[in-house]
Amino acid sequence: MFKASDVKELRDKTGAGMLDCKKALEATNGNMTEAVDWLREKGISKAEKKASRVAAEGLCKIVTDGNKAVILEVNSETDFVAKNEEFTNFVDYLANTILANDLKTHEEVLAFNDNGETIENKLVALTAKIGEKLSFRRHELVTKNDNEVFGSYLHMGGRIGALVVLANTNEEVAKDVAMHVAAMAPVCATRSDVPADMVDHESKVIKEQVMNEGKPADIAEKMVTGRLNKFYKEICLEEQEFIKDSSVNVGTFVKNNGGSIVSMVRYAVGEGIEKKEENFADEVMSQINGTK
Repeated sequence: MFKASDVKELRDKTGAGMLDCKKALEATNGNMTEAVDWLREKGISKAEKKASRVAAEGLCKIVTDGNKAVILEVNSETDFVAKNEEFTNFVDYLANTILANDLKTHEEVLAFNDNGETIENKLVALTAKIGEKLSFRRHELVTKNDNEVFGSYLHMGGRIGALVVLANTNEEVAKDVAMHVAAMAPVCATRSDVPADMVDHESKVIKEQVMNEGKPADIAEKMVTGRLNKFYKEICLEEQEFIKDSSVNVGTFVKNNGGSIVSMVRYAVGEGIEKKEENFADEVMSQINGTK
């Protein structure tokens, strides 16, 4: 019905164990395609058991091609898996697929059909194969004009990723700005990019502080303006003190090199994800006992 070489071929294709591959071929009368589906179905059930687990490790990836670039974050449960070749290959594949097919939304990415299989199903299958919850968290597809340049930087092997677009300057300047973004974590590129609700909230907090200090109204208004300016300098890339030359801010550094800041994106792996604290010994035992 099937040969030992078929079992090996199925194992190479799916990464499943030899015994599972043998069972799959027996269940499908040696049909290789059906056996792959059989294993995937079993793998899907295994992957679903991991759905409630927290994936807060992983990688950021940036790929540029001409006037398009993508920055993305894919998560795993452990840093060990984030260094796994199959995981890193999937992250590379995902970034290049998004870029090549101009996939702008998260839903478009997951639903994209590549040779009869969606990205979402590929991720589920890889979750089952690797044995950890994997999650495609976010991405941004960025475009630029011909007079603009990309600057990108990955820090700590992809723990932090920064992608910037500058106009009328060169890639070396853009790379320096991307490194600054990675290090200093600005929230927005310029004042005009700061969300109105964030400004309103900060203004209310500052006004409350000034009122509690008992300052006269005219002095209080000036203090609010001054502290709000300080707030902008902390969160806006353009106004932050440049990390490589503290005598200028980033906007001035770029302007001195003939350019201007257009946009920025910064991802840090796991930021905003509440990590679950577990006893490592208990985690290992739960794996051995098959409780997770």
